[in-house]
Amino acid sequence: MAAMAAGDEHAVSEVLRGLARHLNCLNEDNKATRKRALELIKRETVDKGLSSSVLQEVFSVLLKPLLKCLSDPMERCRETAITMITEFIRCVPKPEESLLYLMPCLAQRLGEKEILEPAEELRLSAVEMLTLTVEVCGKHLAPYLTEMINILQRTIVDPFPDVRRESCKCTVNFAKCMPEHFHLQAESLVKPLMQTISHQHSRVRVSVIEATGAVIQHGTGKNVDDVLSHLAQRLFDDSPQVRKAVTAVVGDWLLHMRDRYSYFHKLIPLLLSGITDEISEIRLLAADLWKQVGAQWEKENEDEIKDKMDFLLTPPPFYPPGVERPGLGCRELVVRNLGRLVPAITHDITDWLVPTRVRTSQLLSVLLLHAEDHSTQHLQPLLATLRQACTDTERDVVSNCLAAAKLLGTFVPPVVFLKLLLDHVRTPSFSSHPWAPLMVLTAVLGGCSKALLKPHLEQIANTLTQPDVCQEYQQVAYLEQLLACVDVLLRQCESDHRSVSLQLLQVLVTVQSLSTEPHLSEKSLESVQFLCKVQGLDSVMDLYRQHMGQLLDWLSASVNTWSSYSPQRLQLHIIVIQSGPVIGEFVSQLMPLLCSCLQSDRDLEMRMSIFTMLAKLLLDASNTLDSKGHFRDESETFLCDVLLPNLVWRAGRTAAAVRTSALSCLLALLHGGSITPGQLLCLEEKLSPQVLSALEEDSQMSRLLACRSLSAILRLIGTGLHPEALNKIYPVLLKRLDDSSEEVRSVALQALGLWLSSLTKDYNPEFFAPHLQLLFQQLLLHLDDPDSSVQDQVLEILKKGSLVHPALVKREAEAVRNKQRSPLYCDQLLQHISSIPTETTAASE
Repeated sequence: MAAMAAGDEHAVSEVLRGLARHLNCLNEDNKATRKRALELIKRETVDKGLSSSVLQEVFSVLLKPLLKCLSDPMERCRETAITMITEFIRCVPKPEESLLYLMPCLAQRLGEKEILEPAEELRLSAVEMLTLTVEVCGKHLAPYLTEMINILQRTIVDPFPDVRRESCKCTVNFAKCMPEHFHLQAESLVKPLMQTISHQHSRVRVSVIEATGAVIQHGTGKNVDDVLSHLAQRLFDDSPQVRKAVTAVVGDWLLHMRDRYSYFHKLIPLLLSGITDEISEIRLLAADLWKQVGAQWEKENEDEIKDKMDFLLTPPPFYPPGVERPGLGCRELVVRNLGRLVPAITHDITDWLVPTRVRTSQLLSVLLLHAEDHSTQHLQPLLATLRQACTDTERDVVSNCLAAAKLLGTFVPPVVFLKLLLDHVRTPSFSSHPWAPLMVLTAVLGGCSKALLKPHLEQIANTLTQPDVCQEYQQVAYLEQLLACVDVLLRQCESDHRSVSLQLLQVLVTVQSLSTEPHLSEKSLESVQFLCKVQGLDSVMDLYRQHMGQLLDWLSASVNTWSSYSPQRLQLHIIVIQSGPVIGEFVSQLMPLLCSCLQSDRDLEMRMSIFTMLAKLLLDASNTLDSKGHFRDESETFLCDVLLPNLVWRAGRTAAAVRTSALSCLLALLHGGSITPGQLLCLEEKLSPQVLSALEEDSQMSRLLACRSLSAILRLIGTGLHPEALNKIYPVLLKRLDDSSEEVRSVALQALGLWLSSLTKDYNPEFFAPHLQLLFQQLLLHLDDPDSSVQDQVLEILKKGSLVHPALVKREAEAVRNKQRSPLYCDQLLQHISSIPTETTAASE
């Protein structure tokens, strides 16, 4: 050793002797001389492979001159000096001996407010040298804590990104190597770190997060709140590496920070957010760290949770399939902090930034999976939060919250959540989004077990059928949620469907009646068919047969208050149309309802729409209202008490429209065969005046319907009418031959032909000759009509009239021909009369 020491001393002397002139040259004004001197010193020392003990002695001599060179005006000189000092620090056995001069110098170069080193690359080299110094000197840096902190405060916000990164690395090393001293001034680094945490370079952000982790970990613990919001923001970073760094740092705090118990409620959400990250690597890291945190907490609180260890290890019944249950420690940590976490969730789920709302909604599901039935204690604010979130315009927020609501249904007893949910379904909090409570209810019901839900099915179904719930809103979104809720109940019913079948059908009928969207109507029809299926019924008709009496009672209960705006009117329409022939089995129950809402003093538009509906049904009466022949028994009452009062003239366009719809209903009644000729004959005296009056209506459609109705009456009972009744008909029809509508004229002519066909032997031609003369004269005038089809029609009717009184027709035709009017048609008519058997003509004469 002595020999070696002597040898080293000799080597040191030799080296220093060789360096003497170069050292003197460092003070020269010529920069080239200084540069060459430094390069030669470097070649003779760090580049020569000297032993560490020799280097140590040489370094002690060279340190001051080299440190002086750090402020040399020439950049290359400063660079060489930094390189040499770095190499000496790396190689010498006692680098700490250099700290006395090195640290004040670096503090002056890097720790002042103004940047003294203009070259970015040299600042980087200097900070790298500082990092190396921390690594090799460790605790020896304790006296220089202030200098270190001053340097890092400046370099962490250095304009050069690489300097920032290296400074963060240095900070981490410094905090770890002397935690007992570092905590005294760690707080000073929080501000510069937070200024850099949103730097545009992702690698800088990663370094800052790692440095923040070390600063907080080895600090006083008082600055957690100062960094949490910044770290939370980095959870939305576009760079996966940044998000991964946050996850790793927070997990490390939860495991190792001295005062972690005080911050569990703030740190847990940050770590659990990583469990829902889109990158699997981050998800796995977060899940692994969380398991470690839970296991560590279990171990630390073993005595406290000993009684829970047994029964809390078994998953609760109806646990979500395919989901791994979190460990007891993890669950306990969430449960104990849930009271503080729920208000934070409520706040963040309405944040103005979409990513924050999405991440918060994801976190809510994770928390509820951990909380299990303990979420019951916080049910009211949780449900309020979910209702609020369901009004969000971002789909992901809504879908995540519905998944959370489903978990509530799994863990919270129905008797508890229904009490809160159904009240809000009846009276929604958000007038602009009344469907939000229904969305939450649907999701919660979807997560509830069938066995637990069974006793409450009727309560839920009865709520849905309340007018305030199923008839109040017509928005597509609301009706969609109503359908979704019914579908959930259908799936949850199984064998208990009969108890709520009527209520569900009532809701489905209402949705169809209010919907203006085809897809909604189709969906509700599918649900009606599914309702049949779960009950083992063959068709929708069977379902209606099962409930028709109750459905009609349901409508009848409110019929006295109906108006054109009432949904019940539309419900009636859906029921009678969809039930097909089944409605014919309940005519006796339907008729009082129709009589009530079609009274002449009721809402005009409502009556009009119901008459239009009845017209469709009566046209196909054998397959609808009269499928069992029961409507025939009621048809007289319907005609007298419903139709005829609505044909009475009243002023106003709407009243005229009602009469038109009543006439269409009358025509359908006559054509559909649901009133017999015998019944019609008994009512003719009441019916004919109203129909004849309608022939004078301003509405072309009304006149046309009246003409057709008259034709139908004549076709059915013309031959049974008294001559006096017949004589009241033809004059009104003759007026219609001058109608402005060609269609009305044509139908009026057809009616006149039917009128002539209705004359029997009871109609004495001679006795009623004046009536026939007037008829023939008017018809002969129309042989001159500009419309050839009218001329042809009139000729055919006159030919038919010539069979009734040939002589009269002949006389009137000859008189017309003598006036040179319609000679061609008159000749054809006279020729036809001449072909009539002689005895008929003689008899008429």
